[in-house]
Amino acid sequence: MNFLEKMKSRYTVKKYNPQGTVSEEKIQQLKEILNLSPSSINSQPWNFIFVNRGELKSKLAEVSFINKEKVTDCSHLIIFQVIKNPEDFEKQIVENLPEGAVNYYRTRVKPKGDHFVKSWLGHQVYLSLGVLLSACADMGIDSTPMEGIEPELYDEILKNDKYETLFTVAIGEKLDTDANQPKFNPKSRLKAEKVILEA
Repeated sequence: MNFLEKMKSRYTVKKYNPQGTVSEEKIQQLKEILNLSPSSINSQPWNFIFVNRGELKSKLAEVSFINKEKVTDCSHLIIFQVIKNPEDFEKQIVENLPEGAVNYYRTRVKPKGDHFVKSWLGHQVYLSLGVLLSACADMGIDSTPMEGIEPELYDEILKNDKYETLFTVAIGEKLDTDANQPKFNPKSRLKAEKVILEA
């Protein structure tokens, strides 16, 4: 199956098999793939926290609104976090990036203020979400991106002081009876000619 066919068949899983697991080999590959995610000026303002079954996952499930069952039953929950403090971010890029990248941040991003900076940093994390979902589709891993959680309570549980939670992705093995599968609930997208344009 080519990648296009895999993307046609991927969907947002609503019901996971609680006995289904993603192999450690595939988890390691996903970690490496996330680490290779693109970001503006190679800024990498993120943490990706992989949570397997256990007490921590149960606590996070309790603060995941309607996604509680998905968090409980999935094989792994991946939490996407962004660096909180623009000063910490600037220190990170000064220590790790070339002068040109740092100057871009200082002249094009930072002068627009903290609100813009935080939004810009969050956009970089969302780029990595696309990478992960595509990788899961290619590797045959079922997935569910989720903003329907309580990020502040996640942060209280995780105690990752310099980072804050934006969203999560559940991964695992779907239940065969999951009603959101394309064979039961065909994909609904705008017609390509409405959104794919040539100029």
